[in-house]
Parts: sequence; structure tokens; C-alpha cells
Amino acid sequence: MGVPSSDNEAVPAWAADIRKEARPVYAAIVEAIAQAVRDGRLAPGDRLPTQRSLARRLGVDLTTVTRAYSEAAARRLVEARVGRGTFVAAGAGHAVPPLRGAADMNMNLPPLFDDPALVRRMWGALDAVERSQGLPLLLGYQEAGGSGADRAAGVRWLRDRLPDVTEDRVLVAAGAQGALLAITSLLAKPGEVVCAEALAYPGFRALAAHLGVRIEGVAMDAEGLLPDAFDAACRAHAPKALYCTPTLNNPTTATQSAVRRAAVVEVARRHGVPIIEDDAYGRLPADAPPPLAALAPELSWHVAGVAKVMSPALRIAYVAAPDARRAGRLAGALRATVGMASPLTAAIARRWIEDGTELAILAAIRRETEARSALVRQILDGHDVVGRPDAFHAWLPLPAGWTRGAFTARLGARGVGVVMSDAFCTTGQPPGAVRLSLGAPETRRDLAAALRQVRELLDQDPVWALGTV
Repeated sequence: MGVPSSDNEAVPAWAADIRKEARPVYAAIVEAIAQAVRDGRLAPGDRLPTQRSLARRLGVDLTTVTRAYSEAAARRLVEARVGRGTFVAAGAGHAVPPLRGAADMNMNLPPLFDDPALVRRMWGALDAVERSQGLPLLLGYQEAGGSGADRAAGVRWLRDRLPDVTEDRVLVAAGAQGALLAITSLLAKPGEVVCAEALAYPGFRALAAHLGVRIEGVAMDAEGLLPDAFDAACRAHAPKALYCTPTLNNPTTATQSAVRRAAVVEVARRHGVPIIEDDAYGRLPADAPPPLAALAPELSWHVAGVAKVMSPALRIAYVAAPDARRAGRLAGALRATVGMASPLTAAIARRWIEDGTELAILAAIRRETEARSALVRQILDGHDVVGRPDAFHAWLPLPAGWTRGAFTARLGARGVGVVMSDAFCTTGQPPGAVRLSLGAPETRRDLAAALRQVRELLDQDPVWALGTV
């Protein structure tokens, strides 16, 4: 049953179908080993091919196999013996839990995609940045708001959504959260009111609490913020700003139509209320209406973080201020609150924007998002799940009889994590609903397994599921 380590051998039988998998190759290798152990094709003590040999046979990078063997070792499926190779571990038959984090649908991450050539291209930016900028980049500071070259890259990136934006209005911030913190600190003092959607990004709720700013929640429908409710809040509370996510609201995925956006802007103009527009997901839909900042640039602070559409690891956001004067004020607020954005990650983002890598990343994220959204529609068919093919999160209103706490706890007992509506609610009683993050599981197979657990629980009578002894 063991596999010789000779480089002349064919692909092992247990690995023959790995390249056909929809999941990342490294994860498919781990699962192939686990399945071969379960069905007896591999036994404790069997020797696996060397990493270099298996990489050559499968036609993949050595790093892919190295990561797979490391993950298999973490699951106690294999063990490395110095100078001898990698062997199926004693007791491997009991090491069959899913990959770490497989059922975690808490964090709203862009999904991992399986495109080795694109991954190499992404990492290649590091070499390119080193060759072009060298040690001064690593040992220097930059102005709060970014270098001229980084702001110019931001203009290029923003012009897909804001065709008229100019460099004197654009700043580079240390992530969207840093930008939102600085902007809110400019617009509202402790005790003053900022309006936000009734269900809004938890990070904004946290920074408002930190600044002592009060949030007045504004009612929503399936299309997002209700203009009449916003108008009533303006008359009742004289808010200092409106914070909203018009495209793919987090958590509901509600997306305002062009007509709705115009109505929201009209209310803001009439009351003189600045708009803080969080466009975190704005580039995901191919047909998203123009941002609020395109309709009312004089009122809008447009925040476009790269985390959801390029890379969370960069911690970079591009901000379009209403004008150059207020951009200067925001640079001061950034300096006082979060300092400069990392010059290294800003340089990587600039490189990806300039050479087209970010467009390839966006296309890969879109493809994987659509595939994962299709799994939601398939597995949760018949249940009232709210989502879009271009969103990698979904909103699940719970059937009668379920409380959000009980449902979340029962899922947690099954090893599946979701986020209760409480995290997002800015007004009144949180609705009976949870958010599902489709990008957090590493693979489609992991996501499908988690969704099947959700489905099984939804199909149960809550009376029986919540029964106690």
C-alpha cells in the first residue's frame, strides 16, 4: 500500500484526481491522504512521495505540496522523520476532522481562489518593489495620506467608480477602519449624532462608541436605506453625518438602485448632512450603480478599502474627500489617529494597480464568489436566505420558533460559526437572523459541509432541536 519515493513513479492512485478538484490543490492533497487512510489504501507507516517528487508528478509548485504536508501533519495524518521522509502517522485513521477553520463563517473574507499563476504574479510584486525602491522604502516615513505616486495609483483605481476624481482629493489610509475613524472624528464630536443603516458594519459601531458618537439607526427595506426614514432622522436629530454602505450592505447585501441613491442624496443635500460612503464591496458587482460620491461629490467622503476586492493583508484604503481643502484636513486627522499607511503595502497595491494584477485578482474573486453563492442557493433552497451572486456574504432570516442565540449556539455545537444580527443592529430589537460569510471556509467543499449543517438545523422543528432534559 505504501508509495515508493522514486521520481520515476506515476502519480499515486490516491492522488490521481487531485487536479480535478474544485478546491485549492494543497487542500485536495490533504483530503486525498485522509480519504486513502479511511478506505485502507494508505496505512500507518506507509511512506509518501517526497514533496519535490509529488509536486513534479502533479505539475504544481513545490510550495503547494509543502503546505499540504504541513497541514496533514497538523491534522496528525502524517509525520516527518528526519532523513527518511514523510510517513502515514500511527493513529491516522482517527485524524479525520475537517481542515482547520473549515466551518468558520464568521469573518467576512474574500474567498480563496485556485489560480497558481496569479498567486505567483501577486507575490512577484514584492521582488518588483524591492528592485524599484530598495532599502529607502523600508527605512523611511511618508506623509500621512500617502506619497504622490500612491495617491496617483489611488486615482487610477477609483476612476472605475468615480470618473471625475482628482489627485488633490485622494488620500491613502491605513485600511478602511483607519479612514472611517479619522473621517468620523472630523465630522462629529462626542455626544453628537451620526445616522447609519439599521443594520450596519460592526466596525463603524465600534469606532463610534470609541469616539463617544451616538448612532441613530435608519430603517431599511430590501433596497437598503429608506430616504423618508433618513429625512425624519435628520429633522429629529440634526445628524453630523450619514454613514452607509450603498452597495452590498453588510450584512444584508441590500444594494441601492440609482433612483434610491438619488433620493438619499437629495435628503442629505436638503439638510446639509455629509455622507461617509463605505464602498468596501463596490467593485464586486459588474453593474453596481454609481456611488453616492459620484452624485454628490461636495458632500461625500468616499472610502474604498482594498480588503474585500484585492487583499485584506495590505490594510490600504483610498479615500476621495469632497475637495482639496478637506483632503488636507483629513490628512491631519489621519496623522493624529492612525498615522501613515504602510509604505510597503501601499507600494504593493500600487504595483498591482499599475500592472493590471488587481483586475486579475478581482476577476478571480468574482468567479469564486459566484460559485460559492451558487452553493448557497442549491443547499439552502427553500429557505429564506437573502444574497446575491456577486456577494460573498448572505443574510439568513430564521424560521419562526428559532431565536438567533439558540440557532447560533446549536450551529456552534456542530462546529459551524455564524454572526448574530446583534453585531450589526443600530436601532431597536435585533431581527431574528444571522450572517453567513461564504469566503471564510478555505474551500467550496468546506463551505458546502458547513451549509449542510445549517440546512439540517433549519429543517428541524425548533421545539425538538431545543429540547432539554
